[in-house]
Amino acid sequence: MTPRIVTATLAVRVRSFYRERSTVFFTLAFPVILVLVFGTIFTRPEHLNFDLPVQDNSRSSLSAGLLAGLVQGDAFSITHVPTDVDATAYAREHKLTLLLVIPGELGVPQVAGAPGGDGDTPPAVLAPLTCIFDPSSTSVNTKIQLLEVVVARINQELAGVPPVFTLTPVSILPDRYRFIEFFVPGIIAMAIMTSSLSNALNMNAELRQKGIIRKLATTPVTQADWLVSSILYQLILGALSTAVILLVAYVAFDVRLRLDAWLPIIVALEIVTFVGIGMLLTPFAREAESASAVTNAFLFPMMFLSGTFFPVEMMPGFLQAFAKVLPLYYVNEALRAAMIFADGTGALRSVGIIAAFAVAAFVAGTRKTRWGGEEGA
Repeated sequence: MTPRIVTATLAVRVRSFYRERSTVFFTLAFPVILVLVFGTIFTRPEHLNFDLPVQDNSRSSLSAGLLAGLVQGDAFSITHVPTDVDATAYAREHKLTLLLVIPGELGVPQVAGAPGGDGDTPPAVLAPLTCIFDPSSTSVNTKIQLLEVVVARINQELAGVPPVFTLTPVSILPDRYRFIEFFVPGIIAMAIMTSSLSNALNMNAELRQKGIIRKLATTPVTQADWLVSSILYQLILGALSTAVILLVAYVAFDVRLRLDAWLPIIVALEIVTFVGIGMLLTPFAREAESASAVTNAFLFPMMFLSGTFFPVEMMPGFLQAFAKVLPLYYVNEALRAAMIFADGTGALRSVGIIAAFAVAAFVAGTRKTRWGGEEGA
């Protein structure tokens, strides 16, 4: 590898970038437009899911009455959560938007003549309930309000006044986050994927069609020089795109995201992954005109099935299973684990999977694409 050649090749790529208006648009402007548009749209509630997971630690007649009241009139559909698990960790692991916890001790009855009671006060049991919620869901506040209404009705039916049950919302996150905070990392992942894959595929197809790659094979420019310059070029675009997206998100929506060493690591691995995939797909784009079709056929399913715009958990089970074999899914998971949850373990797990994708795609891509311009078998 020759540093002078790498630098010269990189300079050519950078000049080509700002001369191509469409490339500049899709690298910088398009993800910014998505942030602004979807950031505004997602201030509206999503379609409500009335499934209500419940951890009943009491299993008493009082909790049974509460559960019966919750399903009355199809207000909620109850699913039971094991009592031997930590409710907050369970909600986070299973990506639940709302989980109701009924405590094991429902309180001390207030009976007539007892302290705090009198002959005119009906017997009541003060039962503090906890609803663990995910603030990233745009509909969770609506669900909590519905739950409060149903609980108030149950209070009236069971004891009247004073209330029997009290409801305390508890977030699964240490800080309050809005949906836009969850949306921005997905846009970053999507923008980098689009830029890396389309640039690698379109440029290789165009240069092959024009016979330039075959001619480069006869020059001092080696395949290593070309690949290194390609990766550096995409790293520059990735850094620029990420900075623009974050700047717009901070200015327009005042987002609060954690920025640490995980971000450049994830971005670099994603770039290597999709540059490698672009090289793998190059044989299917014999002409520059067909490169866009091949790119879109690969990009759009991955974009919409990997949790970029909406949670994967909203999809049917078979699509969820399919999403978990896509590299973009793990990029989204890694970015959100690092930038939102400050979950180093979760970020490391997803980064490990992305690294495996990166190595496999890049090695296979370099073997598939020969420097002489003919694809390997």
